[in-house]
Amino acid sequence: MNWLQLAQEVVDGKIISDQEALSILTCDDDDLLALLHGAFHIRKHYYGKKVKLNMIINAKSGYCPEDCGYCSQSSISTAPIEKYPFISKEEILAGAKTAFDNKVGTYCIVASGRGPTRKDVKVVSEAVEEIKEKYGLKVCTCLGLLKEEYASQLKEAGVDRYNHNVNTSERHHSYITTSHTYEDRLNTIETVKKHGISPCSGAIIGMKETKEDVIDIARALHKLDADSIPVNFLHAIDGTKLEGVHELNPRYCLKALALFRYINPTKEIRISGGREVNLKSLQPLGLYAANSIFLGNYLTTEGQEANQDHKLIEDLGFEIELVEKQEKEFSC
Repeated sequence: MNWLQLAQEVVDGKIISDQEALSILTCDDDDLLALLHGAFHIRKHYYGKKVKLNMIINAKSGYCPEDCGYCSQSSISTAPIEKYPFISKEEILAGAKTAFDNKVGTYCIVASGRGPTRKDVKVVSEAVEEIKEKYGLKVCTCLGLLKEEYASQLKEAGVDRYNHNVNTSERHHSYITTSHTYEDRLNTIETVKKHGISPCSGAIIGMKETKEDVIDIARALHKLDADSIPVNFLHAIDGTKLEGVHELNPRYCLKALALFRYINPTKEIRISGGREVNLKSLQPLGLYAANSIFLGNYLTTEGQEANQDHKLIEDLGFEIELVEKQEKEFSC
């Protein structure tokens, strides 16, 4: 396969076939650099060498009634995690300052649970208004299944993006969770789009899905027109349903990132949870396909130090994408 030729065809508007998509995931390791060269050709066309940084604050931990098999916060998990109710507006603002100081452009407010309460939405909305005024950060919220009125309230407060991952393919969904449907997830994404909030939706790779499932996920996200696609790699946590599942290697993870770029050429592809433990020493190569990463810790697992990621980006010769207020401060 001539990956660079295929990449140019994608830039020219081609939608790759299922056979070409499968060829990406089954690409011989000896051909991996050529595949990534093609992925970078697409990435560079739309995003140059810019890297978007994102940071999470876990606004509510544990106490979730859902039964998601990958999650340490679920009702069926016995993982020994820290549990706490929804944090205060002041704590959310403190996290935003940390994000700003670390050159993070998008601050992600994430909470466990099936969906937010009216009080939760009020706290987040008030915090977002101040974050916008003080730091000018883009704000993404991830609060579960969302009602119309709450989507409207978040939009009015200034929320830029809402995350709700499809996580896996429709046919594999019931293996991962039974407490909500695949359609429930799609409906939330459509709700936020309806209210003018940018949709963020992605995948978790490595949950015993097939390669065809991975292709279906990438195509479903293309159909949903998700603006941002976080690609997570399972970090199996003891005490969860998927405890002990370790199907991935760094080379396959790179092929998966390339697949999402070839199928969703114009979209933000973000290397997300499980990056450090699955990509390992090949993390830098991931940014030849992706144009965005999470900085710092995730929800109940640790990431690497922010200065390591800053150095990684610098060593690649890439550039952190800053918000306007950061450009003024860090250029002084």
